[in-house]
Amino acid sequence: MLVAAAVCPAPPLLVPPVAAGAAGELADARTACSDALAVLAASRPDRLIVVGPADPDAGGPYPQGARGGFHGFGVACDVRLGEAPDPEGTTRPLPASLAVAAWLLGHTAWSGAPVEGLGVEEPLNTADCLEAGRELAARAERVALLVMGDGSACRTLKAPGYLDERAEAFDEAAARALGSADVAALTALDPGLASELKAAGRAPWQVLAGAAEGAGLEGRLLYEDAPYGVGYFVAAWS
Repeated sequence: MLVAAAVCPAPPLLVPPVAAGAAGELADARTACSDALAVLAASRPDRLIVVGPADPDAGGPYPQGARGGFHGFGVACDVRLGEAPDPEGTTRPLPASLAVAAWLLGHTAWSGAPVEGLGVEEPLNTADCLEAGRELAARAERVALLVMGDGSACRTLKAPGYLDERAEAFDEAAARALGSADVAALTALDPGLASELKAAGRAPWQVLAGAAEGAGLEGRLLYEDAPYGVGYFVAAWS
């Protein structure tokens, strides 16, 4: 059963060595992420599952100890999901969203439950996202989720997806749903519109919605902004 969740943005720029001189611009977001992770730790879960968007070839489960990094961004910064040694037979590196999560966990001294990951392919439809969430919630008596994902990347003219007038309303709806733990509102997010607005968090958020069905959790929005023209949200559910 889901007992707590944290929602965090997933840009590699959240990692100071990647952001370099611009690291201070997301300092408030990192602080909010730390606060959300503290809620997870306080829930004392039996299992922590990190969920984040992934390309089709990077979807699926990642065991504790899986490695990733930010060499693709020109930074020699390696991360590991949890504290376990490298699992045997695992060669796939973590997708970027799970690598950012691993960095966050490593810098908040996570020492609670075992940690594993799930890469969610961004085109995954709502019904499949919800079912994946239900399956995650059933994995242990007390499950916590760390859900990574961004809002629309079309908030300004200089945004990665250029300006789309629909982006702000989409992000406002997503922020309200995340901040109030509104499962129905997250379920109602339109996958087609999310894709057009380059909102990579839609599928992971709907996995969260499936996991939270019947859990009766309450939410708090800890951070909301759109630096670089991309919607970033941090929320804690407990």
